[in-house]
Amino acid sequence: MTTEFILARIMIDAGAIHYRECGDGPTVVFVHGAFVNGDLWRRVVPLLSEQHRCIVPDWPLGSHPEPMSPDADLSPDGLARIVAEFLEAAELEDVTLVGNDTGGAVCQIVAAWHGERVGRLVLLPCDAFENFPPPMFRYLKPLARSRAATFLYAQGGRIPGALWLPIAFGWVSKRRWPPQISTSYSKPIRKGAIRRDVRKMLRGLDPKHTMAAAAQLRHFERPALLIWAREDRFFPFSDGERLASTLPDAELVAVEDSWTYVAEDQPEVLGAALTAFIAKHQPQPAA
Repeated sequence: MTTEFILARIMIDAGAIHYRECGDGPTVVFVHGAFVNGDLWRRVVPLLSEQHRCIVPDWPLGSHPEPMSPDADLSPDGLARIVAEFLEAAELEDVTLVGNDTGGAVCQIVAAWHGERVGRLVLLPCDAFENFPPPMFRYLKPLARSRAATFLYAQGGRIPGALWLPIAFGWVSKRRWPPQISTSYSKPIRKGAIRRDVRKMLRGLDPKHTMAAAAQLRHFERPALLIWAREDRFFPFSDGERLASTLPDAELVAVEDSWTYVAEDQPEVLGAALTAFIAKHQPQPAA
């Protein structure tokens, strides 16, 4: 299935956000996690774009094409404000906001504190509550204190097989993606200014942000959908159940044969679940 994208760039206070857009209908905005970009959704968007307007930004999480402003706040709260400012600058309303991995934590903060333009919230396996970041990736926080360490980390994408180690992408997806996608993810961080953004982002990871968001999400009364992989190695299914019980109007869908990146492992299941959820919760026209 071929999808025709409009490529665009929008300026907000923190800098430039590059994004792709296709389709027409209810608006869906995707938020990926750390060290990937909008290519994460490449197998899902074609399943939605005939009935939905799909907005696929490259957020400043390590694989973005253009550095943010030197004074940009890339803490979790700052990233949530970036998402909210993007929605405002793009004049998007009644958005279905879809987040995965680190992006799911950011979406929780958006919904908790900046949810005016969010009509529906969809969370795939992601950081939540005390699990931010997961134990396997907590080594990244001390690494972020050193320019030399982040430089060496950035070179890992040049080493054959390094991206598929468990401490990289090895346990986030059961199915390996093509080499050009690996390059798309690993090449931007070789730029010094992107590494600066990465250090700022990593230093801000702290469960105080997700715990505060969870407390506030008890007041988020719009529809929410949790699409969670039973076999996820970093974000246990119990976290999905806990989030579903926290949100006042939430459904939980269990996904089999998948790890964190449901968009890679089960794109058809994800596409069908999103389509049904959005259709179910569309505002009804006035009589």
